[in-house]
Amino acid sequence: MSSYDVIIIGSGPGGYVCAIRCAQLGLKTAIVEGRETLGGTCLNVGCIPSKALLHASHMLHEAQHNFAAMGLKGKTQSVDWKQMLSYKDDVIGQNTKGVEFLMKKNKVDWLKGWGSIPAAGQVKVGDEVHEAKNIIIASGSEVSSLPGVEIDEKTVVSSTGALEMKKIPNKLVVIGAGVIGLELGSVYSRLGSEVTVVEFLDAVTPGMDGEVQRQFQKMLTKQGINFVMGAAVQGVKSKGGKATVTYKLRKDDSEATIDADTVLVATGRRPYVDGLGLEALGVERSERGQIKTDGNYATNVAGIYAIGDCIDGPMLAHKAEDEGMACAEGLAGQKPHVNYGVIPGVIYTHPEVANVGKTEEQLKDEGVDYKVGKFSFMGNGRAKANFAGDGFVKLLADKATDRILGAHIIGPMAGDLIHEVCVAMEFGAAAEDLARTCHAHPTYSEAVREAALACGDGAIHA
Repeated sequence: MSSYDVIIIGSGPGGYVCAIRCAQLGLKTAIVEGRETLGGTCLNVGCIPSKALLHASHMLHEAQHNFAAMGLKGKTQSVDWKQMLSYKDDVIGQNTKGVEFLMKKNKVDWLKGWGSIPAAGQVKVGDEVHEAKNIIIASGSEVSSLPGVEIDEKTVVSSTGALEMKKIPNKLVVIGAGVIGLELGSVYSRLGSEVTVVEFLDAVTPGMDGEVQRQFQKMLTKQGINFVMGAAVQGVKSKGGKATVTYKLRKDDSEATIDADTVLVATGRRPYVDGLGLEALGVERSERGQIKTDGNYATNVAGIYAIGDCIDGPMLAHKAEDEGMACAEGLAGQKPHVNYGVIPGVIYTHPEVANVGKTEEQLKDEGVDYKVGKFSFMGNGRAKANFAGDGFVKLLADKATDRILGAHIIGPMAGDLIHEVCVAMEFGAAAEDLARTCHAHPTYSEAVREAALACGDGAIHA
């Protein structure tokens, strides 16, 4: 029986980052993973492979729509789906091998197999039981479906199946207008599929800024994606390699159907804790199945901690990473802190969508007196030169103090631009601080500065 200071169950972004940080801080560490490769859902069947396909399909879109205007002429590009999947798999391989290298570099033992916790201080992997002073659960999440919708990963697929389809479907129905559904819907729309998104609510990307939601849906509609909003899916029937989706419109309770070659179920995710033995241990969980933790990520059972998708909060890889580092530092005697008010969210469509902090709707509900600074990318020289003038930057600041309360960006490189605002918010900056910071010209980042200027006397190029 081997003994460790820390055993981490799960090697996704939360787990492997936590393992590295534990090892850096002098703790004898092991990580448990049952997959053939490390990296969890994110690297194997989530963030990384989806971004590879988003990039490839965006390059196709550029070739088809913008190359000729730039004087780049030649044979029209065609899609070799098998090669595109091979490219995606190569990207996965490079990243998962990189994580394995980092484990070896930091002397973290990989306990290969699926883990369970037979008792506090013990982790069982296969037939072996290992002792640990501390156990950190970083088991992540799994796909959550709907009643009457059975996922077979052939005709009715989850995000996992959508990343490895045998062929590009002629008709794809996406159930759910959240991040995963819109990203993968965009991929297949660019590749030639007729894509229809069916959403229960009346707006895409629930919880985001209302103005961004409306503008985003218009942009995606212009790109060829169809939307059926306010529709409750009743079920999906598969027959002969085809599928029929039945839904009811909430506004009048009328029922309708839509046929598809493939149906992508993108209705969210739920904590994955099966087989860990939490019930027998008495680990408390919420009604939604999340493991309950305190401010130090400790469960109610001494020596057992949890981070990432399996606890409360947004299911984001970078949120899990921050919690992994904080949990490790806490075990090493430090006083870490995760600022949950400054965790950005990004949708990697084109244009990208990014946000951090409060929305206008939240500020109104909270009774906060705020001001808005907004700047369109059509006023940004770099964006216009790159056929990327759609979208805007919106900055929200406290009306009395000018402190930045939130930012919402829809446009080119939004996922990178948002971090300028994140750093500013982390330091309690005012909009004027951003406005008075010199930005290189010509860059997309100037749009952020212009939005900050718009919070004061006015943007220059508006």
